[in-house]
Amino acid sequence: MYCGIDWAERHHDVALVDQAGTLLAKRRITDDTAGYRVLLELLAEHGDTPADPIPIAIETSHGLLVAALRTGTRRTYAVNPLSAARYRDRYGVSRKKSDPGDALVLANILRTDMHAHRPLPDDSDLARAITVLARAQQDAVWHRQQLVNQVRSLLKTFYPAALDAFQGKHHGLARPDARTVLAAAPTPARAAKLTVTQLQAALRRAGRVRGIEAEARRLRVVFRSDHARQPQAVEDAMGHQLAALFLQLDAVCRAAKELAEAVEESFREHSDADILLSFPGLGVQLGARVLAEIGDDRDRFADARAVKAYAGSAPITRASSKEKFVGRRFIKNDRLITAGVLWDFAALTNSPGADAHYRRRREARDCHAQAQRHLFNRMIGQLYHCLQTRQLFDEQHAFTSFSAAPAVAA
Repeated sequence: MYCGIDWAERHHDVALVDQAGTLLAKRRITDDTAGYRVLLELLAEHGDTPADPIPIAIETSHGLLVAALRTGTRRTYAVNPLSAARYRDRYGVSRKKSDPGDALVLANILRTDMHAHRPLPDDSDLARAITVLARAQQDAVWHRQQLVNQVRSLLKTFYPAALDAFQGKHHGLARPDARTVLAAAPTPARAAKLTVTQLQAALRRAGRVRGIEAEARRLRVVFRSDHARQPQAVEDAMGHQLAALFLQLDAVCRAAKELAEAVEESFREHSDADILLSFPGLGVQLGARVLAEIGDDRDRFADARAVKAYAGSAPITRASSKEKFVGRRFIKNDRLITAGVLWDFAALTNSPGADAHYRRRREARDCHAQAQRHLFNRMIGQLYHCLQTRQLFDEQHAFTSFSAAPAVAA
């Protein structure tokens, strides 16, 4: 027996087929506990047991329905909607589409090609919780940067003194003191009226404890310097727009900070944390992002090549007749490859072997992105080995050829 579920927001269509492809049952269930109960009863009527559960294909990997299906030993397959659309053409050329028909297509995908699809990983609850928190924190960081870009673009049109005051500092306009000072003076006219005492008070409210007087005097000079100005009415209107953006930016910065604290707390409780943190360039937040994407199901990937392909670091070959092309992958886990770029960049200054490997690829005429991707491909393979064998990263074993070269030269 094989089951396909076409997922929707308020209801789901279910189809059950046997080995011959005969439709045995179809049902529309609601997206609530009553609907889930009807689904389980329908499966039980057709031979579903805890010892031999019926496999299920669905076009999503999250949600309450998936959480209910993942209890026990049932294999649940999250089929990509684009892949399901390709299968739909096998059962009709008219391009017709319906929710019950899509459920039937999903059931037949398992019947014919279940071996070619991967079930949802059997990650622990803690690993799945880390996935939720790490992705939320990453989204908050991206949203924060988008708002900073909007603030910067607005400041260039009417308030260049604010850019001169904070743009060159770490975190720039997202700094607490920048947000506090510019919220108190959202226009050049109001900023020019701020006294040293008022600036010192704003810096203290932002949490600054050192160099307050010197910073206040520097800001006073910058705000009172000569810059081009918009008409007063336009400047005031833009000041209201800037204040509204800073309200959003403050909320996102607080959210990112609170999520980062939650990520750190959950990540350090995981048994894989020590292994991940032993790798050069991986801190708590970056290590949590890597763990969130690869999970802790040791049977999820068949070998290191599989995790490299999933991360998008392994090249892909397209060959036809006499033509052959080897290039980077476009179908990959974008969050994992993004974390890999940051990981490699940090590893270059923390691992002599990683730095030597990168430089060797550059000498072989790889561009920066190619060399960095090649380094990530090697390090994600090393991480897979360490997680499988439960051992910490060892620089001497990881980059043997590079660590042995200085000894031979000596």
